[in-house]
Order: sequence, then C-alpha cells, then structure tokens
Amino acid sequence: MSISAVLRNSRTRALCVLVVLRKSVRSFYTYKMAEKPADYLSTNGFESKTPFLIGVAGGTASGKSTVCQRIMEKLGQQHKEHTERRVVCISQDSFYRSLTAPERLRAERGQFNFDHPDAFDDKKLLATLKDILAGKKVEIPEYDYISNSISNRTNTLYPADVVLIEGILVFYFPEVRDLFHMKLFVDTDSDTRLARRVPRDIMERGRDLEQVLNQYMNFVKPAFEEFCLPTKKFADVIIPRGADNLVAIDLIVHHIWDIIYKKHPPRATNGATCNGHHDVDEANGRRLSGSSEDTLSR
Repeated sequence: MSISAVLRNSRTRALCVLVVLRKSVRSFYTYKMAEKPADYLSTNGFESKTPFLIGVAGGTASGKSTVCQRIMEKLGQQHKEHTERRVVCISQDSFYRSLTAPERLRAERGQFNFDHPDAFDDKKLLATLKDILAGKKVEIPEYDYISNSISNRTNTLYPADVVLIEGILVFYFPEVRDLFHMKLFVDTDSDTRLARRVPRDIMERGRDLEQVLNQYMNFVKPAFEEFCLPTKKFADVIIPRGADNLVAIDLIVHHIWDIIYKKHPPRATNGATCNGHHDVDEANGRRLSGSSEDTLSR
C-alpha cells in the first residue's frame, strides 16, 4: 500500500472517530433533558417552570460556590432582579438541621461535625427541591455561620429555567441525588482547600487558627474521605481546579445556553437574536455561536 493510501485511510479513521465523539458528547449532554421535559403551568402568580436541576458537589473550600458564581456571571444573571433570573443558585448549607443545646455547646468549641450527613436536614432539602421542580416559588433559609444556626431571614426563589444546588453532600442522599439532571463535582487539591478554608473561617466566621485546624483534622478531612469523595463517582462532569478551570466552566455555560434556547427559541432577525450577538438556527432555535459572556434576557 502506498504512503498516500495509508494517509487517506488514517484521515478517514480519524474523521470517523471525530464524528462518533461529537455524537457521543451531544447525546451525553441531552439524554437526561429528554427524560424530564419542561412544563409551563401557573402557580403562585408566576409562570411555572420545570427547571433543569444541576447539583454541584465537592470538598470544603473546593470552589463550588465560586464555580456557580462564575456561571451566573457569564450568563449575566448576578445583577438581575430575583424575579427576572433565569438561572439561580442555592446552597446545601441552608439545610443544616437545628442543633440541640448540647450540640450547640460542642459547636462553639469546634467539636461538632458539620461535614457529617447527620448534620443536614435531608428531608427538608428533598421537599424543597421537589417544590422547585414543581415550578413553585419557595423560601430558602439563610444559615448563620457565626452562630451555627438557621437565621430568621429567608431568600425567595422564583421559578427559573436552571437551578444550581451546591454543597459538600448533595450527591450523598440517594433521593436528592436522583432529582438532578446533571451532576458536577469540583475536584480541588486538599492542600489548596485547606489553604482556602483557614483564612475564610478566621476572617469570615470568627474562628481562631487552632480551632480551624483541629476541626479540619478531626472532622472535615475524615468526613470528606468517608462521605464526600465516594460521591465523585456519581458525577457526570468532574471539574479539576474548580473556578480556575475556565474551559470547563465555559462548556457548562454553553450547555446552559442550549437548555434555555430549547425552552425559549429566540425570535431571529437577519440571523441574529434581539441583542444582535448570536447566530441562530431558525429551524430549531439553537444558538450557534457567540460569547459565553452574553447575557440572558426573557
């Protein structure tokens, strides 16, 4: 066989592999969406939506909140009114259970394990997520890290197209885990996580250095290895280096664009949406190109 024939065969095989990969990626990103289509009803005085639920897990200080924040920023949702947001985020920390009097004393001394599954009210989290999936407006409690308790303040979560739920154990509880359409795991080096946690807990949560280190060695690290890390196997997408992984975040942002454009195909004028930034396939309303920095509008 001639060299040119070998090269032609090689190029043909490479092209076939590329086509298969593209088809695999497309089916990977869309198969769960087909299982749970969006419904539009009327409840609580707002348009009811069955949102695309994304779970974001990972160890303490791995960058879960920052990843969600970056996604919100790139989609232009951070500064929108809460009633206008099409992508919203909540934290599993809002679902810590109330502590008993002896537990509160242990928590004040840094001797309570907040990284154990028993520290969370998983039934309340499950009920809230079901209400969100039913398109209801829900009240999300605020957690006070200084007093180690749920405060009297709540944040209203209005129906949205995409809901991000971040927390160390969002994949641990099977009933909760099964509700997610997509599961992300933020995978950050343990030394980096500790280096982030120490100044955060001292400056933002009023802890002293000895208490932070003792809590990390006695509770946080063992709980991560026993309860959090094993849930990594449930993730659809693993994000190494957290928010520093701009490529991974951009891919997720573009996927969220796909979800929203399939729900609300934009009106196209001369091949562009109303903000003039994107090319649109008028046959199916898909966004074909454009920066992930572009904002979402209703």
